[in-house]
Amino acid sequence: MEVARSTKGINLCQRKYALDLLSSAGLLGTKPVSTPMDSTIKLHSASGPAYADLTGYRRMIGKLVYLTHTRPDLSYAVSHLSQFLDKPTVAHYNAAIRVLKYLKNEPGKGVFFPASSSDKVQGFSDSNWASCVDTRRSVTGYCFFIGDSLICWKSKRQRTVSRSSAEAEYRALSLAGYEAQWLTYLFADLKLQHYKPISLFCDNQSALHIAANPVFHERTKHIEIDCHSIREKVQAGIVHLLPVRSAHQLADVFTKPLASGPFHLNISKLGMCNIHLPA
Repeated sequence: MEVARSTKGINLCQRKYALDLLSSAGLLGTKPVSTPMDSTIKLHSASGPAYADLTGYRRMIGKLVYLTHTRPDLSYAVSHLSQFLDKPTVAHYNAAIRVLKYLKNEPGKGVFFPASSSDKVQGFSDSNWASCVDTRRSVTGYCFFIGDSLICWKSKRQRTVSRSSAEAEYRALSLAGYEAQWLTYLFADLKLQHYKPISLFCDNQSALHIAANPVFHERTKHIEIDCHSIREKVQAGIVHLLPVRSAHQLADVFTKPLASGPFHLNISKLGMCNIHLPA
């Protein structure tokens, strides 16, 4: 991992690792693509014939997983492709190659931590309802910032099937709430002061109302008890839930493949930069 310090801040990237990955795949001279995944294609377990080199596919995905430590823009694609490690198909392999072609655009891109920034902590929580073709489980995505610095992010398929988009969003809020609680413990251990409560933005009004109103019995009785933990965190003052327009939902990139325009608009707000580009 490369660490670059300047008066403007600190940049973390894995440029050499990314170039080595492209070299080992024979893609240093490939034509780059604008997004890591094709937003028009839905991959599933039976997408085309089986891929012969099972070990090669697993090795490639494993290397990409390591790269997501400094590349949040790859998180959804790598998480999604990891679901097919047991029986990958040619379509899954081609999708993994597309991720590498996207990487060819800016191998030196990474997360940037500006020197001057507030210590206010805020997060974004989102979900993509029933997006898994095989299981109809939803995908949770969240990210947290200290000021303008992106400090953690997650793209993860939910454990159970949600019966509505509101339920899927509520489960995503619950997982983000656990992360917010862990961050408060971390700040306490590091003796760091921060604004309380942590602002958590969600673009689903139903989920926000359910978290605030304990009387919605008919709409919430089928939801697992642990999912209601987000309500406890709101009442305890750990998090403060706020609405956000879907167009400004920064966690959207962690839940689904986006078209080029929305993808790059979203990524530009995550505080990533490439210090290896010519000035």
